[in-house]
Amino acid sequence: MNSPLQFIEPECFESVAVGACFTTRLGGCSAAPFAGLNLALHVGDDPAAVALNRAKVQEKLGLQHAPCWLDQKHGNRVVRIDEDPSKLSADASITRTPGLVCVVMVADCVPLLLCDRGGTEVAAIHAGWRGLETGVIGATLDAFTAVPSDIIAWLGPSIGLSAYQIGADLRRRFVVADPGTASAFDRQGPSWYMDLAHLARGQLEQAGVQFVHIDGHCVYQCSDLFYSYRRDGRTGRMAALIWIEGS
Repeated sequence: MNSPLQFIEPECFESVAVGACFTTRLGGCSAAPFAGLNLALHVGDDPAAVALNRAKVQEKLGLQHAPCWLDQKHGNRVVRIDEDPSKLSADASITRTPGLVCVVMVADCVPLLLCDRGGTEVAAIHAGWRGLETGVIGATLDAFTAVPSDIIAWLGPSIGLSAYQIGADLRRRFVVADPGTASAFDRQGPSWYMDLAHLARGQLEQAGVQFVHIDGHCVYQCSDLFYSYRRDGRTGRMAALIWIEGS
């Protein structure tokens, strides 16, 4: 594609010494159906195109180190990349080392970026319904040195309530486990719909996180900017990245 790379930069982190961004599909060199800035190697795209796209992101952001890409499993495992960067099969990463980049890829699920208010520790979470059900947010908060009330959270673009139809059994599991989640679901005729961002925000707030910011874009509805697996099936992935400024 000839268009330049276009990123979303969370304003909530401007007061701390961290860098953060969320990529869109604009720019990059992947061909259809991955057209644009696909950053995933596991979706069937040309690996050379993905490698070039990742290099473009690193160059545009001025990153000294390549992001620590995860082998995401829709689970709740958290890895501390400054201790063991070789074991990256997880759905969240955390670091206290300046320059190391936590990153998660999404195409409907919630990309969640966290940092403490001192800017000394950052984390990235891939939060789909499986991760939310099995506690990936709580596991990541437990890995922080800071207490939840000192953590800033940003929820990036994800699939919206009106586009995310689910089965009644899945809704029932969430509501039985926590009746307070009922407001994250909407019934339209015989079908139920889920608001992933609402669920994620609720889990953050219940854990004691007070500074929660939601981007609000629905990736399903914005096909020009975002990939969506639910919309397109075979498609690319965006990425949410966060790092502590420094060498």
